[in-house]
Amino acid sequence: MSLSIGIVGLPNVGKSTLFNALTKKSVPAENYPFCTIDPSVGIVPVPDERLWKLSELSKSAKTIPAVVEFVDIAGLVKGASEGEGLGNKFLQNIREVDAILEVVRVFEDKDIIHVNNKIDPLSDIEVINLELVLADLQTVTKRLVGLVRDVKRGDKNAVLENEVLEKTQKCLEEGKLASSMNLDETEKKVLLTMQLLTMKPILYALNVSEASSENKSEIKEKVPGPYVIIDPIFEKGLDELIKKAYEILNLITYFTTGEDESRAWTIVRGSTAPVAGMAIHTDFRDKFIRAEVVHNTDLLSSGSYPSAREKGLVRTEGKEYMVKDGDVVEFKI
Repeated sequence: MSLSIGIVGLPNVGKSTLFNALTKKSVPAENYPFCTIDPSVGIVPVPDERLWKLSELSKSAKTIPAVVEFVDIAGLVKGASEGEGLGNKFLQNIREVDAILEVVRVFEDKDIIHVNNKIDPLSDIEVINLELVLADLQTVTKRLVGLVRDVKRGDKNAVLENEVLEKTQKCLEEGKLASSMNLDETEKKVLLTMQLLTMKPILYALNVSEASSENKSEIKEKVPGPYVIIDPIFEKGLDELIKKAYEILNLITYFTTGEDESRAWTIVRGSTAPVAGMAIHTDFRDKFIRAEVVHNTDLLSSGSYPSAREKGLVRTEGKEYMVKDGDVVEFKI
């Protein structure tokens, strides 16, 4: 599963410094055929000590972690939704990622000028989010105009889409992110086709820097979503950032382990065994018979597969089984 997080922010907030720090952790791309070979993309492993313990247990020749792609997106300026700066390219690049990482400058440094000549993290967040909102408002308004004819002739799908988009338009006009709306599953499906920027999960990275000595608790309390505190110069908070990015995409990890390799596989939470198997190969979905499952803690505490079997900890599961985070799975086809 290819997962990408777009790193965005105003100029001089430490975005490139963060990207460079993350790419120091990069892994070779050959084990991840879905990954783009691009200087602005870093393939970063998800820290997970469970995988390394399984690899040690199995004496695996190779150990392959789950990964997240971080994409360094051009700096945003006020007016991007109207084409200012790299405007359209910036917005298109965000459309192509699964989630957004907003880097917000908290640190003071007289040698690094802030684009607005003052350090105001909450204002910076407002500027970035407003540009995303305005871009989405253009997208929604344009689509509503295109629906008028089909709505007039009573097309049911058009009527439903029109209702959802009018609701979304009102939300955006109030300056709110589309993700803040209460939507049922049908409404969500309609909006997914629109690729709205403000429907994507957002993680805020507060760049404090070692030079920052002020108490920033009042800022943290007002951040409008999940956040991490980072210092990319001294490479602090990066592991937490990677894990948090994984979490906001509603992802979990299961493992396969043996002498050849131990590997972490990424799936969406709530995936059934056949769907989870697709992370390895489509045959595991299409030709699925059963799966042998043992939780990593049970396997590690038992010391070996045979011992775990003797204790009754290895279970046979069918098509309806929902794979849990930390499961070790062997698919049978």
